[in-house]
Amino acid sequence: MQRTMTMLALAFWILILLGMYPFVLYPLLVALAGRMFHRTVNARPIEPQVSVVIAAHNEAACIERTVLNKLEQQYAAQCLEVIVISDGSMDGTDEILARLAQSQPRLRWRRQEPRAGKSAALNTAIELATGEIVVFADANSMYEPNAVARIVRNFADPEVGYVTGKMIYRGRDGSMVGDGCSAYMRFENWLRLQETRVGSIVGVDGGIDAIRRSLFQTLRADQLPDFVTPLRVVARGHRVVYEPEAVLEEDSLDDGAAEFGMRVRVALRALWAIRDSSALLSLRRHPMFAWQLWSHKLLRYLAFLPLLLAFALLLPLAITTPGYRLLLAAAIAMLLLGAIGQWFSETSIGGRVLRLLRYFVLLNAASAIAVLRYLRGERITLWKPRTG
Repeated sequence: MQRTMTMLALAFWILILLGMYPFVLYPLLVALAGRMFHRTVNARPIEPQVSVVIAAHNEAACIERTVLNKLEQQYAAQCLEVIVISDGSMDGTDEILARLAQSQPRLRWRRQEPRAGKSAALNTAIELATGEIVVFADANSMYEPNAVARIVRNFADPEVGYVTGKMIYRGRDGSMVGDGCSAYMRFENWLRLQETRVGSIVGVDGGIDAIRRSLFQTLRADQLPDFVTPLRVVARGHRVVYEPEAVLEEDSLDDGAAEFGMRVRVALRALWAIRDSSALLSLRRHPMFAWQLWSHKLLRYLAFLPLLLAFALLLPLAITTPGYRLLLAAAIAMLLLGAIGQWFSETSIGGRVLRLLRYFVLLNAASAIAVLRYLRGERITLWKPRTG
């Protein structure tokens, strides 16, 4: 009996280590690697031709403001154009774009009919683009005035093929929520800095990204542009880096169900993207980036499995050992606190901890649903506008 409980305890701690590795141990290791190798980005001010491309579906409420925000960037006007693809919009988006195009010669737009999804829209936009650098913007994203210049300066380094900026969420009252939805996004942005120092980052924001046009490859309709395209850039021998001074604002998601659904969709499409780019998981061919991809993405999406198994092992361990009874109580308390974390403000340390815990629970639950849908062969082609 004693030997059995010892084996159960050993298995429990191994599972905890596996489950927490992507969130705790990997960030510490990549930060250490960044200190050891520290690859810099040789950025400097440059002004190549830039095409800002936007895929829009039923974005009448924000499309004019977004387009003008891009056209008014602190960047040479003759070097910047905006291209919008209206993907089967039915809410007046097309009429707004047509009116804007009459007074804004640097704006071009097309209607995609029938509706085919964001990836197809971006394929069309890049066919129309004339810029050496293509910036991907969301239809509801607002850039700081110098965002394009800040993101483009990284392309002065010939090794850089893709750059992502920093997202800040705005509350309904117009106030800044912080470096993302919560302390989780502050953690992600810190992690991107560390990954940039070792070579390339694994995850990007999507609303403020840029690529050398020569490196873009046509996307299938079901592929996630924000994940597939950076992976392709790495596969072709270029770096994907983070530029924290290129900032965009988006409305925050106050609806927990909407945020959960968004996380499920992102995880599901990312799993398919990893499958499409499985060659990058080879530790022999891509030792550093493969380790990052396994750790930051794949093992994180699968972390719910060892954590669930560890929780299951807690039950028999708690029956015989007082210390594990305390751990079981703590685990249940963490789940309950995570469930209510979104109602706490991040203005206090306790509130930040609770919101971070809530996001940890949300991410793992969303990953579990995404993995199940992936195993059933589900794919996502169309999207709905992100609502705050």
